Amino acid sequence: MIFETHAHYDDEAFDEDREPLLVSMQQNMIGCLVNVGASLKSTQTSIQLAEQYPYIYAAAGVHPSESAALDEAQFEWLAAQCAHQKVVAVGEIGLDYYWDEPDPAVQKKWFVRQLELAKALKKPVIIHSRDAAKDTYDILAAHHASEAGGVIHCFSYSAELALAYVAMGFYIGVGGVVTFKNGRKMKEVVEAVPIERILLETDSPYLSPEPNRGKRNTSLNLPLIAQKIAELKGLSYDEVVQITTENARWLYQIQC
Repeated sequence: MIFETHAHYDDEAFDEDREPLLVSMQQNMIGCLVNVGASLKSTQTSIQLAEQYPYIYAAAGVHPSESAALDEAQFEWLAAQCAHQKVVAVGEIGLDYYWDEPDPAVQKKWFVRQLELAKALKKPVIIHSRDAAKDTYDILAAHHASEAGGVIHCFSYSAELALAYVAMGFYIGVGGVVTFKNGRKMKEVVEAVPIERILLETDSPYLSPEPNRGKRNTSLNLPLIAQKIAELKGLSYDEVVQITTENARWLYQIQC
């Protein structure tokens, strides 16, 4: 059974077929799934999905692009959600400099606050980082993020930086980009990082792997990602599934 470590089934892209799709997961060898919050609203809906389906767990957090909406009262509410028994991580949190807003100072403030929350709760973090390689790494190092552990979701930087994160105790999230013809950088990351530090993810409904690139993504595409990793690592498909599933179980401290 495959462990899906990052999806967004609360997204409106699944409004028409969410229930039958989620019901079909286990018969299609998706054994466990983490639905990841990216805002206060999606944190709430992620927890609702986790309460509805035994094999779904949630992550609670506010994405950097949504961080300008946070205030102290909302942060207190978020902290309470993170203590829910089916919330296995704080995330997705981090920095995103692709757009001009929110201001980097605002993003950094709430990134650090959520990181410290995760450490206090002894839960791992799910890190989003886009066009912010140095600042993300520096904050995680300065705030001793290794105490929480976690995963760098949809990793998009160099193999060298990936290994630096591994040395810090983090896992590397690998999704559909590894199958892209122009995904050489991600292939180099997979070749460099030990399989014991890789997690499978889709980021559904985004980033479908080849040959489904451009279509709505679902966890049913995970075998395509696992097969590409197997090719790059010189492992069997079954070995990749087994090891990455154990990695996720260890990180999130759940058995499924």
